[in-house]
Amino acid sequence: MDAPLDELLAELDVELVDSSITDATFFGAFIEAPDGSRILSMPPGRSAFERDTAARMLLAERFGLDAPLVPAPLEVTRV
Repeated sequence: MDAPLDELLAELDVELVDSSITDATFFGAFIEAPDGSRILSMPPGRSAFERDTAARMLLAERFGLDAPLVPAPLEVTRV
């Protein structure tokens, strides 16, 4: 989890794409497509810090990586 985000995404075989969702309460979504590809969809226009932090929280949650719990009021929802 300490690697630069680009390296972490490559290691986990995850593609980062811009989301069309611009709602201020949406930080991103991790999607596993039926073909097995993995996508991390995140809203554009956020600060580099916010984008990096949200990406790492979503990746840690999905892959069960050792990372701090998501702080309140944020929450990770599985659908």
